[in-house]
Amino acid sequence: MMGSFSINSRLTKSSPKTLESEPCRILAQSLRERNKEMASGILEVLLVSAKGLGDTDFIGDMDPYVIVQYKSQERKSGVAREQGGHPVWNERLKFKVDYPGQAGEYKLSLKIMDKDTFSADDFLGEAKIYVKDLLTSGVENGSAELHPCKYRVVSATQSYIGEIQVGVTFTLKEARDYDGEEYGGWSQSSF
Repeated sequence: MMGSFSINSRLTKSSPKTLESEPCRILAQSLRERNKEMASGILEVLLVSAKGLGDTDFIGDMDPYVIVQYKSQERKSGVAREQGGHPVWNERLKFKVDYPGQAGEYKLSLKIMDKDTFSADDFLGEAKIYVKDLLTSGVENGSAELHPCKYRVVSATQSYIGEIQVGVTFTLKEARDYDGEEYGGWSQSSF
């Protein structure tokens, strides 16, 4: 015996020849409201250089690199080969940012590491840059910049071991209307 079922759908009069179910309409409205409250943009980190880092290698110079983290995103700089405690990177790393986004701290964590060939890489130290004010200003003005300046690098024992020079820029992406497909949903179809 075959079962029977029925599908109940509603036609809306938003535009001719458009089918839109109530749950899809509610989702689209919710996303539109959320987008008014949240801004998206690109946070660009300019790693310039570091100095005063203690040399951990007995033979040769250190090969420093930086792991930059923003919330759940992580980027890694190139290795400054044989540059010891005074590396120069002049490298840009980009992060996608939603602001205000989910709860949490708005900070960049910069972990300075020494690349080793025959053993695990050594942790040299870490610097933190709080970017909430930068993001707020960028959302209000379209962009904001922290010109390159020096930040203290502290070791695992919380002692000062040098400094790193970093610049940070936030650029707001232009707001766009909701597109259901972009969020993994269905866009309206007309026939």
